[in-house]
Amino acid sequence: MVKSIRSWRETFTTHADGSDATLTFTELVGEADGPTIGISASIHGNENAGSQAIVDLFRLLRGMPLKGRLLLLPVANPRAFAVNHRFTPIDELNLNREFPGDPAGNYTQQLARAISRHFLEVIDVHIDLHSGTDRPTVDYVYIWNDEAMSRAFGSRILYRPAQGRGGTVFTGTTKVVTLDRRGIPCVVVELGGGIVDQTPYVARTVAGVMNMLRQKGAIPGDVVAPPAQTVVREIATIRPTRGGWLEPLCPPLGEEIAGGALLARVTSPYSFETLEEIPTPYARGVMILSHLSRNLVESGDYGFMVGNLEGAEP
Repeated sequence: MVKSIRSWRETFTTHADGSDATLTFTELVGEADGPTIGISASIHGNENAGSQAIVDLFRLLRGMPLKGRLLLLPVANPRAFAVNHRFTPIDELNLNREFPGDPAGNYTQQLARAISRHFLEVIDVHIDLHSGTDRPTVDYVYIWNDEAMSRAFGSRILYRPAQGRGGTVFTGTTKVVTLDRRGIPCVVVELGGGIVDQTPYVARTVAGVMNMLRQKGAIPGDVVAPPAQTVVREIATIRPTRGGWLEPLCPPLGEEIAGGALLARVTSPYSFETLEEIPTPYARGVMILSHLSRNLVESGDYGFMVGNLEGAEP
């Protein structure tokens, strides 16, 4: 069973209003030896489905047999989380591009260093929960260095990035510490978000993480076999180039979209004219991120993510 539960705060700087800048952790220690598994959420402050799931995970796990230790970081970016904003509002920087951080750097770099020091550098396994924002919804899991654990989450679509690939998508993420520097098992989950009820996405996240914990031997029970899964090696992010109503025309998440089909149109809220039609980029694609309702967008906002089924692993 869980032998002890402890919550505490780590202060990493002070705010101009006199309050402390802190991170809040909760630790569950089992009676048997095992790895320290870290579960984090809300690296981006407007991706809170994972934070909701960690509440439910805590309530489930505190009464279960446990091997090793669970270290929970439910809100990795507190200031951004509090105002439902993607970036840290003090300096408008993307926390997930600033790791491993710098204690003498800007605010977000100090935050990244505190997360590295008190969380990423003390865990043996990392489960990082992301989601869509308050408008688009997403559904896929990264395969980094522990394919079995990634598959155990149970998503139908997984993404295997090209090893050694450069670019801002991978530079400065938590992976820099957990995978590149330390080589520990690391899984990034992308599930939920949007102006829709988050209950099913939170429930799926809880079920998926519980299955990963079983796969790691941290909790008892048989590992649930995943559904049929497709692993894509290429994902395109598509953004509208005009602002207005984004009206989705694409299939549901996880479904195939044929070449030439439209993902959406952008319509003027004022003149009602069609400002832009957005086609899918691949001859055969699969929907990974989408707006599930008509949403108001600015030019350059997140629109859609489509996986390339050509060359995908069945």
